[in-house]
Amino acid sequence: MFKSYQVGKIYGIPFKLDITFLLILPFFVYIIGVQIEQVVPLLNDLVGTSIDPEPLTTGYWPWIVGFIAAVALFACVTLHELGHSVAAMYYGIEVESITLWLLGGIAKPAEMPRDWVQEFWIAIAGPLVNVLILGVCAIGFFLNPASDVVMFLIVYLALLNVVLVVFNMMPAFPLDGGRVLRALLARKQPYVRATRQAASIGKGFAFLMGLFGLFALNFFLIAIALFVYIAATSETRQMMLDAAFEGVQIGEVMTPRQKLTTVEVDVPLSDMLDIMMDDRHIGYPVLDRGQLVGLITLDDIQSSEMTDGVVAGAMTPVDELETVTPQTEVMDAFRKLGSNNVGRLPVLDEEGALIGIVTRTDLMRAFRIVMERKRFEHQEVSTTARTRMQ
Repeated sequence: MFKSYQVGKIYGIPFKLDITFLLILPFFVYIIGVQIEQVVPLLNDLVGTSIDPEPLTTGYWPWIVGFIAAVALFACVTLHELGHSVAAMYYGIEVESITLWLLGGIAKPAEMPRDWVQEFWIAIAGPLVNVLILGVCAIGFFLNPASDVVMFLIVYLALLNVVLVVFNMMPAFPLDGGRVLRALLARKQPYVRATRQAASIGKGFAFLMGLFGLFALNFFLIAIALFVYIAATSETRQMMLDAAFEGVQIGEVMTPRQKLTTVEVDVPLSDMLDIMMDDRHIGYPVLDRGQLVGLITLDDIQSSEMTDGVVAGAMTPVDELETVTPQTEVMDAFRKLGSNNVGRLPVLDEEGALIGIVTRTDLMRAFRIVMERKRFEHQEVSTTARTRMQ
């Protein structure tokens, strides 16, 4: 996704619009508007209605109907994501935001459930909302409104919700159907293995989807296929990180204070650049009489308009920094680094004193070591098992 703007809250959850949504909405209005004349006969044949296309294709009505249908579609997508969110909150999982973007909607939980029952119901909640909407449309259909415009919107919206249910329930991880598949696979095996299996199936679906989109020259389908493939790969990597760092705390992977290079508040910025060049680092804790008061990075210096100032004038003050403690779980630190787009986190004790720092490099190095350690442990277990069999 690209830049998103919060436009309000739904059920206490920040609701955002991605810049790509603002671009795709007029496109949907146009596509629906120009296709009304061809779609109406198909709907009449499909559901036995007698909608007259003339009122829908006269004057500005195609664009009015197209706009209403497009907005209603994204409203259904929003309710779909809200279904996931409410189910997640039921299980005590915080939902950071719901965002509409180019390919639909995304509900962003603070963490992914590791219980297969929770994931199953959270995943199925979205499509169930679309089924409920489909039921509301069915009631409207049987009430048989006199207006051709209203009947068209009811039937069209009903079919769109059918498409949403069918598409989302495809076993293509990380779509809802793929998450349901992972939940069922995780009933009798570790979540990492279940994720790999579900992701492999999802990548296969993505490949076939992309191939079909390529032959049909359907670029929207190709974009969805790319999203599914990339998201499946990303989710697998995230699950591997979760498994590797389960129970590992920052105190085990941080760079301790005695190995850190720190700078004082009165160091000239020109000297600070020399220090960065000599040490090959671009971020340093800033101290004032031994107390942490901020963090200075190359970005801070580049964004500062001062050329003859000191570190104190360009640093990020400590009260604006994201920090962690030695007891912080490593994956919580990963999330802080990612969500705040920073490269390092100061590690503070209970009194707020600096005792170390953790960077993306520290965490990735630790990940490589942990994975290598697990490989050795696996080989030792295999060797011992073979010895016993002999």
